[in-house]
Amino acid sequence: MKNKTFKKVLKNNIGFLFILPWLIGFCVFKLYPFASSLYFSFTDFHLFKGISKYTVENYVDVFTNKNELKALIITFKYAFITVPLKLVAALFIAYILNFKIKGVNIFRTAYYIPSILGGSVAISVLWKALFKDGGLIQTAFAMVGLHAPSFFSDPNWALFSISLLRMWQFGSAMVIFLAALKGVPAELYEAASIDGAGKWKQFFSVTVPLITPVIFYNLITQLVQAFQEFNGPYIITQGGPRGSTTLMSLLIYNNAFKNYQMGKASAQAWVLFVILLVLTAIAFYSQKRWVYYADEER
Repeated sequence: MKNKTFKKVLKNNIGFLFILPWLIGFCVFKLYPFASSLYFSFTDFHLFKGISKYTVENYVDVFTNKNELKALIITFKYAFITVPLKLVAALFIAYILNFKIKGVNIFRTAYYIPSILGGSVAISVLWKALFKDGGLIQTAFAMVGLHAPSFFSDPNWALFSISLLRMWQFGSAMVIFLAALKGVPAELYEAASIDGAGKWKQFFSVTVPLITPVIFYNLITQLVQAFQEFNGPYIITQGGPRGSTTLMSLLIYNNAFKNYQMGKASAQAWVLFVILLVLTAIAFYSQKRWVYYADEER
């Protein structure tokens, strides 16, 4: 009887056996670190000294400590520079490549390649070689009699120079935009042409409204990536000069793996997480006003 009952229970819950490896992996590598970081964020946990007190000072410091507040502001600047520029560049190139032009597949590949290589260390090293003092870019400026700024040693230019690297990697967003543009019905363009609308009028009155769901998707994904940017500032400028490229992700890394202040790093990571959560919530709330879904009744 017991054997039959066990078999019945096993049969009714066989699905749990299939997802058990995933559940174990999720709990060990996701849920436990997630909960641990929240716990440690309210402590002064040091990797080698342990915990000596429980406090909320880590969270207070993010908004009051000069260096941490500066890193937070720089992260916002970086995101609000790179995300709009990247989306505009991706949409513009996708719109051009949507036309039937000779060799379009070659151009699509060429524009997409940087997004594949963008996360690699080699590209960051190459970018540093191009824009460093005495590098290829400054040499090119000098050859035509112009004075180039110190892209990585001038605090006024360093963040923008790092931002250009992120903007250059617009290939993934471009491919998504291109797929959306292919889905716009051709008869809408024909109707707009009959009404006398030119290419730019068609773009803003027909194309943009119909691809707003894709614009919204790319906005969210690019915003999350921008706030988590690490490779460029770490490899190229190490957060300098004078902390002008120290993003929150780099500050978290320095506190965790250089200063071994795990409690402080955990609190900074949670602040970054909450900021992304709030910005995403605002974006989702705002989509009611500007995102058009074809199956919605308006």
